Formats: sequence, C-alpha cells, structure tokens
Amino acid sequence: MLREELLRLHKQLFAGQEGYDVRTFFAPGRVNLIGEHTDYNGGHVFPCALDIGTYAVVSKRNDQYIHVYSTNFSDSGIIKFDTSTKIVKNETCSWINYLLGVCKIFIDNGYFLPCGLNIVIGGNIPNGAGLSSSASIEMLITTVLNEMFNFNIPPLSMVRWGQMVENNFIGVSCGIMDQFASMMGKKEHALLLNCNTLQHQHANLKLGEYVIVISNTNKRRGLADSKYNERVKECQTALKQLQSIVNIANLADIDSAEFSKYQHVISDPTHKLRALHVVTENERTLKAADLLQRNNLIGFGKLMNESHISLRDNYAVTGYELDTLVAAAWQDTSCIGSRMTGAGFGGCTVSLVKSSETQNFINNVSSYYTQYTGLSANFYIAHPADGAREISQ
Repeated sequence: MLREELLRLHKQLFAGQEGYDVRTFFAPGRVNLIGEHTDYNGGHVFPCALDIGTYAVVSKRNDQYIHVYSTNFSDSGIIKFDTSTKIVKNETCSWINYLLGVCKIFIDNGYFLPCGLNIVIGGNIPNGAGLSSSASIEMLITTVLNEMFNFNIPPLSMVRWGQMVENNFIGVSCGIMDQFASMMGKKEHALLLNCNTLQHQHANLKLGEYVIVISNTNKRRGLADSKYNERVKECQTALKQLQSIVNIANLADIDSAEFSKYQHVISDPTHKLRALHVVTENERTLKAADLLQRNNLIGFGKLMNESHISLRDNYAVTGYELDTLVAAAWQDTSCIGSRMTGAGFGGCTVSLVKSSETQNFINNVSSYYTQYTGLSANFYIAHPADGAREISQ
C-alpha cells in the first residue's frame, strides 16, 4: 500500500533525524457530480470527496527547515526551504509551490512554525486529471501544520486559505469548491455547497443499482496555463454589464427567466454564452441535488447530460477527447448520465452506470475512445470518502 511505502521511505530518507513521533495524514481528491464553473460565479456545486488522494508521513526537526520528498516527483529529490526567512515562489519546481504557499499563508496570518518538518508525500490522484490533486495537497499540508503544531485553526479557515494559495500564490483564479470538498467531505455523501454563502449540506448518495465511474482522458491539462482564467474574466465582464441594470453580486444570483430579460446588455455574444451556462448550470445543480434525494436517478442522469452539452456549446471547455468519452458513454445502455468534470480542457468524465454492467461499460467506452482518439483512457469506481484528516497508526 502507498501509506506503507511512504512510511518506509520516511525512515530511509530521514534516518536518525527524527527525534519525535512519525505521523501520517491524508487529504482526498474530489469529483464534482454536477455544477461546473459555477463556484467562482457564486453558484452551487455538488462534489464528493474520494478515497484516492494524497498522503504525508511527517516528523519534526530540530531546526526551521522543511525537507520534502514526493514519490510523484522523485526526480526532484529532497527539496529544502527555511520557514524563518521570506517564502517566495519556486520558478523551477512547480509542485513545491503548493507547500510553500501554504506555509507562507500560515506565517502571514501569525502562525509561525516553531520548528521544521521532514515530510514524505505521495498521492494516487492522476496528475492533471481534474480530480483536484492541487487542492488535495493544499488541504493535506494545512492539516499537517494545524495538527503537528496544535494551532486549532477551524476547518473553514483552512479551506479559505487553500483557495487564497491557489489564487494569489499559484496564480489560478479558482473558486472554493475543491478545497471545501477535500476538507469537508463525508463518507458515502455528496456535498451541496453554495459557493457564495458557504452554506452546505451533506446529501446521502443513494445510488441503488448504479455506481459512479470516473474516466480519465489522459490528456493532461494545466489550470494555470489553460483558458481557465480567461473564462473567469469573461464571466466578470458579463456580470459587470448585467449589474448596470440589475442588482446582483454574482452571475448565479439570477435565474433563467431574469437572464432572458436582461441578457441584451451583454455586448459580446461569447460572454453572453458564458453567462448563460452559469445561470442554467446553477439551476441544474439545485434540481439535481433534489432529484437525488428523491431517488430519481434517471432525472439526475439527464441533468448530467444537459450539463455537458452546456459546457461544450456555451462554455467551450470540453474539447475533442472529453466529448468523445462522453459520446461513448451516452451510447452505452448501462449509462444513465455522463459529463465532463473539473475545469475541462482535458481531464475526466463522470458517469452513472449500472453496477452489474460496469466492466462491459468500461470495455465499450475504452474501445470507442481509443478508436477515435488514439489514446487510452483509465477508469475508476468512485467511492465517496471523508475529508482531510490524520490517520491513526
């Protein structure tokens, strides 16, 4: 198991350096069932935390240095940085910036680290798949610092700090969903979250004869380098124009009827499509969560399909690979709903599939996808899990 491998590596790499207990932590990735690109527009999302994520094996040091080794980026070796000096972005090693950013925001908020740490990190979230490996690392390290030094910081504060690291240190204009789901997830539940007010409720995932299947396009996409930030700016422009005639703080504050009435003030047709997606996706998410609680899985699946169509036609964040995977899923009679999940531009789809037909579904979709793209997809059965936590030895 990955956890045992990390414990062995920690002992090997830091032999004789740890005079304290070695402790293990975990933070999950997430999959968003519906509600895409609504989070930074003040809307609702419906994610669940996963049983795949990122682990850290940690011990204290007798100096102020943090030594970090990642099994996912083993070529980097052990990276060292001093927490007693100004923390700046590393321009040559991108993955370490998530740790640097978290340490910096603790210090900026007055939580000075009393000593350094030896950390071995390893994760089983596919990098760049859109299952939020970045938020998993952020919530992992915030949990590590909070627990190792008994800071007693509330979970919601750590969620906000994780988003701030992403926005201000990494440079990605993301909303708060990924960090929230990774920290606040609950086993066998999804999370209906209002990203504006942060009001949330856990919804029991009663899927009956169906399971959640995640399909990875294996087309890497880097959020900071993609058109993600461009979509954020397009939505901000549309919002500003709408605000000239209607009193709203976010695009998700109006419904479809109101949008039809006021959309004429959005001058750019492309920006109008972006706003249309946000407004309708927010409504779909609320309706989908309600249908799930009433065990209407067929209706939930149809809304997943509608979500993908809007992400493809109105928001333009799918691309050939994601569309091909979804098309293959739609053709399979065992699937009642499928859509892209995450930021898009590559990454993963999420589908509701009859559990008795899961392997046939995987075989059929895999064959179709390879035939039309030349790529091989990977498939995972999603198991909703608890949020970031320390794991007892």
